Amino acid sequence: MDLSFDPRYERFRAELRAFLDTHGHEAPRGAVDLRASATLAWQKRLLAAGYAGRTIPREYGGYGAAPDILEARIIAEEFASAQVFAGLAGQGIKMLIPTLLRFGTEEQRQRFIRPTLEGEMIWCQGYSEPNAGSDLASLRTRAVLDGDHWVVNGQKIWTSTAHLADWMFCLVRTEPEAPKHKGISFLLFPMTTPGIEIRPLTTMTGDASFNEVFFTDVRVPRDSMIGGRGDGWKVANTLLGFERGMLGDPNVTLMRFNALVELMKHETVDGRRLIDSPVYRERLMKIQGRMLALRANDLRLLSAGLNDKPAPLAGLVVKLVGTELRHELEALAIDALGELGVLYRGSPLLRDAGMWQQHYMYFLGLIIGGGTAQIQKNIIAERGLGMPREPQLA
Repeated sequence: MDLSFDPRYERFRAELRAFLDTHGHEAPRGAVDLRASATLAWQKRLLAAGYAGRTIPREYGGYGAAPDILEARIIAEEFASAQVFAGLAGQGIKMLIPTLLRFGTEEQRQRFIRPTLEGEMIWCQGYSEPNAGSDLASLRTRAVLDGDHWVVNGQKIWTSTAHLADWMFCLVRTEPEAPKHKGISFLLFPMTTPGIEIRPLTTMTGDASFNEVFFTDVRVPRDSMIGGRGDGWKVANTLLGFERGMLGDPNVTLMRFNALVELMKHETVDGRRLIDSPVYRERLMKIQGRMLALRANDLRLLSAGLNDKPAPLAGLVVKLVGTELRHELEALAIDALGELGVLYRGSPLLRDAGMWQQHYMYFLGLIIGGGTAQIQKNIIAERGLGMPREPQLA
């Protein structure tokens, strides 16, 4: 088996390395401020060069390249190796844009994709509710048609970045008499709409990245719906597939793994580098093996997408495996830091601005968020492996 790249791909890799050598210093470092001018300038630089939004059509602000599995792999590898921020992702870019390309009208694509790609329009996701988390189809937020507007009332919870977002994509119940999976619609609306109240939820990371959002007679234009009335569950499931891929992104894991290797090369115990300790090196290699398997699975998904072939099981495992792997990776970094690993904020001895500790706790939460590990295992078993459905209690 010949696993080498042909000359065309080697030239592409060389061009990418030259780009990173020339412009890599312009990329934001550490925690990324989504609103910062430097972040937005870097995103536009990546879009123009074709290293972000690579396969998004040019008429919507992307680069317009044909999908290519090996180019995608090379881009991920080189940004991870250089430890350079690979561009904005998030719910708008990773989840909403591919959904709009599949279900949106031409007017909706023209209006939303370009500013979202360029970071000028930040999105949040109105899905979970206090009584509709794992059983999302039980959601109760309602939208009633009043002339040319939907009037929305209800509540969402665990809404990531709602305090920063310009717009929300939201699931609402428009057909209260229909079966629960049939009466849901998918709306887009600005977060400045009157009647929206945002309350932050502080997590164990010490940050308030999640929020409660309340809707009181929020008026949304009738044409703000994606897909048909009552077709929101189909749209929502497509978007959830993109979310699972985002939460377990193997390319981001590769970048964190490379940072972990560098950390273990510099942290020492009794003058000995941790990378040279058989115990720590064995833990690192186990993580590396799982990461390589996840990246191979990502190639399977890319290939299936390019060839228009289903790969349901490959897609279903990404969120479960990816989030658990990230938590284990960050945990090894905490152990490698020794007594410094228990520090969090405010100490002059803190390494990497506390990112290892923050990610360790954040990914413990993500094993629950976006569909708990237990729910994910049920989905994998029933939808991916065709096993009998869990018995329903009367």
